[in-house]
Amino acid sequence: MKNIWFITGSSRGFGRALTEAVLEAGYSVVATARRPEQLDDLVARYGSQIRPVKLDVTSPTDAEKAVAFAIEAFGRIDVLVNNAGYGFSGAFEEMTPDEFAGQIDTNFWGVVHVTRAVLPILRRQGHGHIIQITSIGGRIGVPGMSGYNAAKFAVEGFSESLAQEIKPLGLKLTIVEPGGFRTDWAGSSMAYATPIEAYAPTVGVMRRHMETHTGHEPGDPRKGAAAILQIADQPAPPLRLPLGNDAMALGRRGYQQSLDELNRWASLTQSTDFDGVSVSATDPAVLQVLGKA
Repeated sequence: MKNIWFITGSSRGFGRALTEAVLEAGYSVVATARRPEQLDDLVARYGSQIRPVKLDVTSPTDAEKAVAFAIEAFGRIDVLVNNAGYGFSGAFEEMTPDEFAGQIDTNFWGVVHVTRAVLPILRRQGHGHIIQITSIGGRIGVPGMSGYNAAKFAVEGFSESLAQEIKPLGLKLTIVEPGGFRTDWAGSSMAYATPIEAYAPTVGVMRRHMETHTGHEPGDPRKGAAAILQIADQPAPPLRLPLGNDAMALGRRGYQQSLDELNRWASLTQSTDFDGVSVSATDPAVLQVLGKA
């Protein structure tokens, strides 16, 4: 039985590469986009194997309608890929409330809305794989990306908890954390806040880096898509999968910095418990659940 995929943000960038890879592998896909007409060339090539549908992920109603369309077309969803999102760069003070909220609405709430619409179907099926495309920016914060980092960190926390809830139901979840890939994410898809000079040594440096390196990122979108297809077929996929050597290097650096800081301040951390209390006081049932996750 060939998988039925549901991919958000499929008309460009990483989502487009993944949609093409899924189709080339012989699977069927409900490909969602704000402008589904951008997928007309794939419809001409693959016919009814691809079903484009308009979706604004910030709308719960749109999400429910798109999922209903998928079920009407194919009868099930085997793999959900929450990929839709965009970047916005600027110091927190430089961003307007609407600019910051836009990052949260699309990059976080969009994931929540689509996952909420699909999850009951996967639960009733007793199988399915949710793949959340976050970013290494969901683990490592950088100057100028506070809105984006906030949304991606939120997706990571939401997904880590959700993965533990749905695992006993026969459902899988993987958080995919790409590094720099050669898409238009930092190019034509990136917008910038009006700069304040005081942030030039931090946010300004990051902006120049993105503008200089866009189009020269090390990640190959087709290879990234192939990795996701491979993970989708695994009976026991990882909870997290960084993509790219840069993502691995940044992730290791971030983990090491956190570990170093944890150890440096350990005595202060450990000084705040009541005398005589130990970790063994944690509810054994909770520890058992966490151990199974």
